Amino acid sequence: MSTVIPEKVQILVLGGGPAGSYAASILALEGFDVVLLEAVKFPRYHIGESMLPSCPQFLKLIDLEDTVKNFGFCRKPGAALKLVGEKKEAYTDFVRTDPNNSSWNVTRADFDNILLRQAEKVGVKVFEETRAISINFVNNNPKGRPIAVKWQNSIHRGISGTISFQYLIDATGREGIMAQKYLKHRKVNTSLRNIACWGYWRGAGVYGIGTSRQNAPWFEANTDESGWNWFIPLHNGMTSVGVVINEVAGSQRKAATKRANGGVAPTLKEHYLDCLTLTPGLIDLLGDGKLVEDGPYPVVQSASDFSYNAPTYSGDHYRLIGDAAAFIDPFFSSGVHLAFTGGLAAAVSIASSIRGEFSEAEVCKYHDAKIGIAYTRFLVVVLSAYKQMRAQDRSVLSDFDEDNFDRAFDIIRPVIQGDSDVGRRMSEDELQKVIALCGGVFLPVGPDVHARVVPRLDNKLLDPQGPIVTPEEIEALVPDDIEAQLVLKEINARKGAGGVFLSVGSSFDEITEGFSARVIRGHIGLISHESKAMPTTPMPLRKFGKAKPFYLSRSLLLFVVVILALLFGKYSTFVVV
Repeated sequence: MSTVIPEKVQILVLGGGPAGSYAASILALEGFDVVLLEAVKFPRYHIGESMLPSCPQFLKLIDLEDTVKNFGFCRKPGAALKLVGEKKEAYTDFVRTDPNNSSWNVTRADFDNILLRQAEKVGVKVFEETRAISINFVNNNPKGRPIAVKWQNSIHRGISGTISFQYLIDATGREGIMAQKYLKHRKVNTSLRNIACWGYWRGAGVYGIGTSRQNAPWFEANTDESGWNWFIPLHNGMTSVGVVINEVAGSQRKAATKRANGGVAPTLKEHYLDCLTLTPGLIDLLGDGKLVEDGPYPVVQSASDFSYNAPTYSGDHYRLIGDAAAFIDPFFSSGVHLAFTGGLAAAVSIASSIRGEFSEAEVCKYHDAKIGIAYTRFLVVVLSAYKQMRAQDRSVLSDFDEDNFDRAFDIIRPVIQGDSDVGRRMSEDELQKVIALCGGVFLPVGPDVHARVVPRLDNKLLDPQGPIVTPEEIEALVPDDIEAQLVLKEINARKGAGGVFLSVGSSFDEITEGFSARVIRGHIGLISHESKAMPTTPMPLRKFGKAKPFYLSRSLLLFVVVILALLFGKYSTFVVV
């Protein structure tokens, strides 16, 4: 490969993390000319080790599934989530019906390096230790079309240059050169302002040892409702153990420790170990494990864990993807999933634009909506978990873009609002009801409970294609049957949060802004559905109890059908694309 950065290229990708490497690989496999600039030398350390079952299907699209599968990463058969101290943990079983539906816990230095090296293999011109310093725009308008990037060697600062391009993909992570330096439109979520700190342990225990759950990660809410902690086993014999705590609660806890220590502030390590005591289940799993203090990285590391998004994720000949676009609290392990989602959305939209199939304005609407919808769906599911951890309602309305909320949850709003109210603006009460409904995905309902409950319920109530029934209606339908209430709330939560759990194949068919994705090697792009006639007669769905009848388009009906692959492995690998 050439060591000289060219002066011009068709597509320039900034950032070699999962989002950038993935988008670059997809586009290079199409025969497009792609250059990728990465600021550091890979492999490099990164946090975020737990993958969702969408990962293997994404990797298959760039011929990388077997490589990752054979690397030896720790197999992830599901995930244990303990949200309320006195209750049994919930377990999301990825492999209950399909043993091939597992994912991995990975060391990100290795995983990300595999992705970047694959990008090189399929034709991407990769230049590491090369940082984007600034961007030039048409007419010097930072809100307009970018046309060139000034770069600088990260080691030898005297080596620099400029590369022009037709299309730009910003995958620069939280640094987000487009969002932060030029667009200046990033919005931090007020309800998820957290701080994370973490370390690695040797000799820790294993969750579910000797069972089908062995090596599943453990996520546990803090007993003081301040956040949650993680326990993720890795293939190298170590366990990643981390703390996610509310910014204010964390400061208060440090202050209390300082007072107790006679004015001496706790070290980061002391604060970390103190916060771990808030999760007794995790402490039990640690057992006789020891914190690694002789590794290549700091004993305990820390980073802000603020969730953020933006009103747009694209513009004239540019796309924002991965953490450069948006970041959501890692409770649901959605980081790499959303990186691949954005990478694929950018690739199909740029391919259609290059081939003249649709205008930049049209494909940008698709990209914006895909990123916005994926983020919003995960935000609601994450907030439903926080709602249970905190055991209280907190105002979150300001954290949502109403258009994206409408797109992501339009099958729920008629149920929550009532037919006469459909179309009015979203309210805090409505949003809290949606969050409460989706929270059912975290209920501790195992196969044994399902087996006992199913024979005593009407099959129509169990139908995944049936109408959504609210928690209040469920309690009225089976007032004296707690197990049946749990099962029905879980089933209806799957319907409500269904977009999070679409399989890759099904998500390609999901129509967004009049388009769906065409993912065929050599022909990737977008398919327009604007000219297709819509059904003249809506399909009614029967109601139960006081639920209002509502209607689903064919595409929405499909997305309701393909649900909860993540939590219960009922179908195949899922993903929001």
